[in-house]
Amino acid sequence: MEQEPAQDAEAEPSEAKLDKQDNTQVSSKPEKSPAEVKKKINENFFYTYEDVYSGPYVTNDTEISTDLLVFKHSFGYDCTRPVNLMVMDRDTVGYVAGNQVILQNLSTKHQKHVRSSCGGGIGFITAHPSKEYFAVGEKGKKPNIVIYTYPLVRPYRILKGGTEVAYVFGDFNRTGSLLASVGSSPDYMLTIWDWTQEETLLRSKAFAQDVYKVMFSAENEEHLTTGGLGHIKFWKMALTLTGLKLQGALGRFGKTAVSDIIGFVELPDGKVVSGTEWGNLLLWEGGLIKVELCQVGHKPCHEGPISQLIFDEGDLYSVGKDGVIRMWNFEIVDTADPVDDTGLVEMEPMNELWLGKNVSLNFITKIHDQGQSFWLAQDTSGSIWKLDLTFSNMSHDPERVCTFHSGGIEAIGVSPFTCLMATTALDRTVRIYDFSSNSQLSLIKFKQGGTALAWAPAIVSPEGGLIAVGFEDGVVRMIEVYDPTLLPGHEGQANEIAEINLKQVFKPHAAAVTALAYEPKGYVFATGSKDKTVFFFAVKNEYRPIGFICVPGPVQALQWSPPSHDKSTLLILCENGFAVQVPAPHHGKLYTVTTYHIVDLPTQYFHFYSVKSQIKLKDEIARREKEKEEKEKARLEWIKQQKELGIEVEETKEEEAEEEPLPPVYIPEEPSPILCGFYSAPGKFWLSLGGYDSGFLYHCEFSHGGEEDPEKRKDEPFEVIPMKNTENNPIHRISFCTQPPLMFCGMQDGSLRAYPLKEEGISEGALKDYWYLNVHDNDNGQIRGICCSHDDACLITCGGDGNIFTFDLLSEEEVPKELKVMIPPPRRGLEKEKATEDIKDPDAYNIEEYKQKEEHERKMKEAEEKKNKKREELSALRQDFVLLLQKNQELPKHMQLHREEFEMDRRIFEELDRQTLQRIQLVQKQLAWEHEKQFIGLQKLQKQFQDSLEFTLTVHAIQSNHQISTYSLLTVSEKYAQDKKQEDSKGAVHKEKWTGLKEAEQAEEEISRETSPVHRGSVAFENEAERLKTPDVQKPTTRYIESRRQKIRRLIEKYDALKAKIMKRRAEWHELYKSKPRHSHENSKDAEDIKEARETIGCYRLKSATDYTLTADERINTEKKMMQLAILEDLIHKTKVNMNKEIVSLRDLKVSTIDEIKSLVKEVKSIQANLDVSEHLPIPPIPQLHPDEVPEKIVECSSDVLLKFKEEQEAKAELEEPLEGCASFRAFRHVFLKTPPVEEGDAMVQTGDASAVVTGKQEAYEMEKVEPTEMELEILMREKIKNLYLQETLIKKINTLVINFDAELRLLRHKKLKMDVQMKSADLRCITCCEELLILKKLEIHEDLLEEQICAIINKQEDIQSKLKSCLAQMEDRKSEIVMLEEREKALYASFEASLGENNEFADVLTDILKKEVVYVEKEEVRRKAGEQNENEEEDDEKPDLKTDEENGGSERIVFDDSVCPEGCSEDLFLNTIQLRQQRIGIEKALQEEKKAAADLKKEYNALAIKAKEIETSLDRKNRKLEAFQWEKLHKLNELDVVVPLRLHQVQCLDDGEMPRDFSQTLVFTNQSLQYLKKRIVDLRNEKIMQREIHKKAKEQHKQLIQDKKEMEMEIQGLEERCNNLMMEKFGRLVDFEAVQVHSVNIPREQMKVRIMEKEYEHFVEIKEWEEKIVVLQHQLAKLTRENTSKLHQLNRFCHEKHQLETELESLTTGQGGEFEGTQSADIKETARLESRLMHMTCEVALLREEVSQGRVDEM
Repeated sequence: MEQEPAQDAEAEPSEAKLDKQDNTQVSSKPEKSPAEVKKKINENFFYTYEDVYSGPYVTNDTEISTDLLVFKHSFGYDCTRPVNLMVMDRDTVGYVAGNQVILQNLSTKHQKHVRSSCGGGIGFITAHPSKEYFAVGEKGKKPNIVIYTYPLVRPYRILKGGTEVAYVFGDFNRTGSLLASVGSSPDYMLTIWDWTQEETLLRSKAFAQDVYKVMFSAENEEHLTTGGLGHIKFWKMALTLTGLKLQGALGRFGKTAVSDIIGFVELPDGKVVSGTEWGNLLLWEGGLIKVELCQVGHKPCHEGPISQLIFDEGDLYSVGKDGVIRMWNFEIVDTADPVDDTGLVEMEPMNELWLGKNVSLNFITKIHDQGQSFWLAQDTSGSIWKLDLTFSNMSHDPERVCTFHSGGIEAIGVSPFTCLMATTALDRTVRIYDFSSNSQLSLIKFKQGGTALAWAPAIVSPEGGLIAVGFEDGVVRMIEVYDPTLLPGHEGQANEIAEINLKQVFKPHAAAVTALAYEPKGYVFATGSKDKTVFFFAVKNEYRPIGFICVPGPVQALQWSPPSHDKSTLLILCENGFAVQVPAPHHGKLYTVTTYHIVDLPTQYFHFYSVKSQIKLKDEIARREKEKEEKEKARLEWIKQQKELGIEVEETKEEEAEEEPLPPVYIPEEPSPILCGFYSAPGKFWLSLGGYDSGFLYHCEFSHGGEEDPEKRKDEPFEVIPMKNTENNPIHRISFCTQPPLMFCGMQDGSLRAYPLKEEGISEGALKDYWYLNVHDNDNGQIRGICCSHDDACLITCGGDGNIFTFDLLSEEEVPKELKVMIPPPRRGLEKEKATEDIKDPDAYNIEEYKQKEEHERKMKEAEEKKNKKREELSALRQDFVLLLQKNQELPKHMQLHREEFEMDRRIFEELDRQTLQRIQLVQKQLAWEHEKQFIGLQKLQKQFQDSLEFTLTVHAIQSNHQISTYSLLTVSEKYAQDKKQEDSKGAVHKEKWTGLKEAEQAEEEISRETSPVHRGSVAFENEAERLKTPDVQKPTTRYIESRRQKIRRLIEKYDALKAKIMKRRAEWHELYKSKPRHSHENSKDAEDIKEARETIGCYRLKSATDYTLTADERINTEKKMMQLAILEDLIHKTKVNMNKEIVSLRDLKVSTIDEIKSLVKEVKSIQANLDVSEHLPIPPIPQLHPDEVPEKIVECSSDVLLKFKEEQEAKAELEEPLEGCASFRAFRHVFLKTPPVEEGDAMVQTGDASAVVTGKQEAYEMEKVEPTEMELEILMREKIKNLYLQETLIKKINTLVINFDAELRLLRHKKLKMDVQMKSADLRCITCCEELLILKKLEIHEDLLEEQICAIINKQEDIQSKLKSCLAQMEDRKSEIVMLEEREKALYASFEASLGENNEFADVLTDILKKEVVYVEKEEVRRKAGEQNENEEEDDEKPDLKTDEENGGSERIVFDDSVCPEGCSEDLFLNTIQLRQQRIGIEKALQEEKKAAADLKKEYNALAIKAKEIETSLDRKNRKLEAFQWEKLHKLNELDVVVPLRLHQVQCLDDGEMPRDFSQTLVFTNQSLQYLKKRIVDLRNEKIMQREIHKKAKEQHKQLIQDKKEMEMEIQGLEERCNNLMMEKFGRLVDFEAVQVHSVNIPREQMKVRIMEKEYEHFVEIKEWEEKIVVLQHQLAKLTRENTSKLHQLNRFCHEKHQLETELESLTTGQGGEFEGTQSADIKETARLESRLMHMTCEVALLREEVSQGRVDEM
């Protein structure tokens, strides 16, 4: 049986029966004796399933049978597990469901289940390639891998010891002989199994982080690949000297970002393709990323991680989390190479299949159905798909085979009448299942995920079809399940057995709904949420809200009191440790009017205070007391035994050892969460907590003191029951069963417990025994729901792993009943009801918010009504006030009141003004942010749309319809203008810098030439002279030094002048020789002319010719083309800008013309005022500016325009929302915001008044007017003639201005039309440049690559050349060293011959000694270093290596020892010979080394020369490639079509005077080029004649120069001979006069003499000072000596007195010793004191003597 709990036990339930498995550990012990050789397992051996699977666990004393629950069916599917789909045949698939492996037939939906062997969960499943076996990798402590057969499902092999905690993935090789498995944390062990023999072949730690997958190579079974968190690793099984090893190479990402590797596959050639988190493919080769593959445009291959890669039948498939399967061209992937530094290679998929928007594929596997291949796909959204990936016209559409919940199940409910259950999850679906027939009946999908569910009890819904579902957005939906076949008129028309109808929707909460509960009587429905509220509804046909209460924390669970309680109360459990109890609100009472918040509902609180630490402390105290009692008991027993043996033992208590201090009481800072609870009695309840306080059931009770703040409460349970093995595995759900009486507990690890209940209820004794079974996944399968069926015959569980399990509550002996589901009938009238409108907006108002909004609107409406009433009252008061003002006006003047008298108090108006100002400022502050926001927005809009464009204006003619418009241009940005300015000035800046550097270098050369060391020395002497000058009168010595210094200064000046003269002469010679041309000198102008001639010689070269070659300057690239394009665009822009300026100037001319016409018209009107109407000439109309001519005024707006716009917007808003605002407010706004315009009526009235006044005055004038005289008539006639002339002249001037302006406009228009033609041609040229630029950009990568290669080769060539030069220089150095050594050797032999003299009888012997090659020199040196013996002993013991050749010698020769001087030979000569021999040997050795080094250098030089030649060849080859590429680029550029507009007179290639039809063989020349070619012919003829004449003159000049050169050489030679003869006559040898002149004066010696004199003078002054100091110190010494002498005399006197006193004392002490004993002691003390004083004075004298002697030394 399985041990409890499974995780803590050995997890081997039948280990005694599986002894045969022990031999699987042989691989871990390689050294075995022959007797221990393992036996092979028989192929026909099987394990029994009963001995392998993990069954239920029961405690020893429990009465519960182990067969309490019988697994029935699994409705869920853990689709979020990475690989949870295994195909066994065309109809059967397998998947992991908690602690079971489910084998389900897709056609019949029949299931087989296989439980895990250890109960710790299942890590992976994988099928054998033959589909005859499948492997199940488990989880838990020391988990197993169990191999089952198929289809019999018998345990065939059990593999042990592969990992510590859990298996993550497993894979069979292609033949199925090996199995690879990988474990989880902490070991991450990779194991290769020979699974048929249960042996471990190889094992190694895969990585230090999570490993997701391991796969064998399909082609090479010795290769594996693992991938996981941020890594991929490549493995191979290698045979080494120590045996078969598993070697792994970690993949290096390099420049690519590190990614988690989920999907990968090894290709046939050994490369590996893997996916990435961002959706691209990585091609691995040799442990490195070769390329990164993406789609065209750098789009990722998938929008998200790639979960799987498959290589099947030569095609590569990628499976992505985005729901897409793509097929890629294998050859393109396998041969992909990087083309740039990014490493990205673009490619397009061959085919792709997209399953849908909310599909996320995790894994696909292949099946064969009726000879056709299909694929089954695992969708993490809760589906299994059947796919056809043939990608043909006959391909089947994707088929959804099964659907499940996605993710964990949040809630479950069971029908109170039949075998129906409902579930919901965060996948936004609610599903209805029939657990009698094991089928899913229906589902409904919403916009948000479900979080809570409650099936309405029978008292609420007699039909049994009503379900309440809570969602994560706070909405509660009431749905009803019904049989659609029972609807009137729908018999036999329904597609489903059951349908779901949305009955009612309401939103009571602002956060997720976590709990739903019906009152037992069915009157009240309660909902709880994470927003810390509980809402109550009255249960009727439509649920009506009663109100809500606030609780201290997020609601975890709601529990109504059972019917047995007197009062109906609701137990509210909060996550943060609070329990709240409230009575059920009255379903018909209205608690509030303005809000749903219930304030006066009696509430009791319980704030859980942790007692676990206190319980542990009590247990620890009890344990220690028990230990003490046991020790005391053992001690007494020992004493008793000793006494029985007759041994007396003293009965004294042993000293107690110091105990460890008790642990302190611990209270967690954050309260432990309440997981579940239930009522035990009125006001009492049981709680299960998580966190620190898990491991117990707490019995709690509400206290009656409810006025205290709940947060400050500290309530402790009054009873605690420890629950075995729940310390880290708390109880999450509790459910009760009546038949039999059981309490089911759902645990955090997915296990299920059953506790038998007795009549006395829950107690510590009753919960001691229990039944236990691991059901859901142990890691993420926390049980979230436990329900019993309506008849307690079935138990249903759901968990966080997405699984739903049903169990039969029947033992094996009992016969199950046949259960048949009964679908509830539909409500009456359901078919006639309209569909309920759902709440789709997650941010919609909840019930309370909607209530508050209505209340706020009601209050605002009431306030508006009050405002209207006040406004009416104010309006009536204003009318009364106006009437009073009118009455006041009607009174006489002396009785009228002034306006100020109506003001009751001036301060009121001041206060009103102040308040108004404050309000204005407040409004400005409130609108400041909005104003700034709108202002910035306006600026951005202007910058984006207005500032980037230059205004386009159109100037119209005045009398005609002609017009001219500016070019539409983009404004040039400042950055572009600055860049252009920098580019234009770059050349000038470089030129200036170069000129400045040259000038600086010349200045430095001049300064260095002028400055010399000697001159600096003179400056130094001047400085010293300055330093020696003192304000005192100079002494004779100083004067003498100064005269010497003046003399030296004159010598230096003379020397400097002489040297400057010599340097000047040298510089002249240098300049002369510098100007002398070399023999190979070529005139630069001639070279340029020759180059130009070679380039232009022959026919005119066409770019399309095959032999056309480009020079380096003519080669075009992207940068040059972009520069050309930029220059062209800039030129176009400048031209258009200039034209725009002219048009703007014309517009300005029109404005000025209009202004002038206005002034002239004004003058004409003033003149016509003095003329008769009949004499008036028609005045020309004043021209007006069109809006197109002033576009800048379009964006200008005044306050009037803004107010008008505001009023229009407000009018639109009022039309859209007529209920908002009121008439009075609009009137108020109209009065205070509207600016009163000047109306035409008022203007007319004013004009009428003015005219009336003028008319009145004129009438009065006419009455007074008299008849004029003749003189006056004459004057009037003259004025009239003058006015007529002026009128005519001014009108002519106006017409002239108009005509001139129109003429200017027509001229400019004609100019612009010509420019338009040029601009079109320029635009065509721009298009051509852009096309050329596109071609160049495409070819740029290849060109850059070639240029980089050429640059690399050139760098190598330069490096080789530098090495060759260095090597050649070293060779020259070696040659010079060899020559020098040979000269030294010759000199050595010459010195030897000279030392021998003539006819030396020992010449042969000494020559042999000199040339003898001896070894003993080195031996002697070694012996000398070792220091073994002295020289005499060495001479006696050594045997010379020299042997005389008596046979060859004609006569006997004396055998001489080369270390001993021959008799008669000079000792000095012999020693000189020995010394020369040593020098000769050293020279010869050095010569050999130099020759060897020279030979090595020669070899190196030859090798470098060969390499340089190879590099040169490679460079030539690359240059030819580049030239070919340049020609190809030119050819592609020539293929472009260039548009050239031509006139007929420009076509000169006429065919018999007619236009040719085919222009393909014609050329287009510019007039300038054609004229240049014609002119070039004439120039070449003239140049040829001119060059012949120049050549003839040059020949004659050359002959004359040669003759002059010979004559000058002869003259120079004669002068040199004469100079040499003069020097020989005067000096007897040739002398360098410059050197003589330079060294004629030894300036440094003279300087040193002066310095010596200065030093002697300084020393003399210093000695004199010291002598004076010595005299002073001698006087001080004499004084001190006299003082010391006096003190010595005094000391002598004291000593004499002391001697006398001692004598007297001796005489007195004779016979009186006892009497004067005390006096004697005092004398002794006094004597000692005087002696110490004497010693002190002696020390002082010694110190004084030392000081005196030291002073004398210092004076010396």
